[in-house]
Amino acid sequence: MIYLQLLLSFLQIGLFSFGGGYAAMPLIQEQIVDIHGWLDMEQFTDLITISQMTPGPIAINSATFVGIRIAGISGALVASAGCILPSCVIVVLLAKLYLKYENMDVLQSVLNSLRPAVVAMIASAGISILVTAFWGNSAVIDLTKTNWSLVVIFLVSLVFLQKLKWNPVLVMVLAGVMKLAVAVIQGQG
Repeated sequence: MIYLQLLLSFLQIGLFSFGGGYAAMPLIQEQIVDIHGWLDMEQFTDLITISQMTPGPIAINSATFVGIRIAGISGALVASAGCILPSCVIVVLLAKLYLKYENMDVLQSVLNSLRPAVVAMIASAGISILVTAFWGNSAVIDLTKTNWSLVVIFLVSLVFLQKLKWNPVLVMVLAGVMKLAVAVIQGQG
């Protein structure tokens, strides 16, 4: 019975969690704290903290954590499966529709018109991250307040990625080492 409850609860979370992990938190809280009482609010706060520290989406991490706590490894598998099943079904259905209608001019024109918007959204997010890294949370770009060490790390990383074609994971590790070295040097100065 507990496996069915875990499956149905996380099926609902997986099906109605639009907008990412933070948007899903009220739904997760309702299912695991309010309805089933599997965790209290303090434990739920710990769950969110743990979900943020581990790689992966909050909903999947929550499903795994709650499943293990309630019914062990098999509970984690059932809860995680319930969380990802709706997305898998929707993606398969969309893929079938796409394959069936991929040659339609209307579909191709819609997809072609979406590409620039997606590129713009990704570029906007990247620029926001750069501005925050170089100038902090200030709304004004002031060259006197520029974090030049991060600018140099960014440019070095860009050269390693674009010109030298290094592995992105290696470049991220190198960037972390460079930032650590800068912090140590600034701490001694």
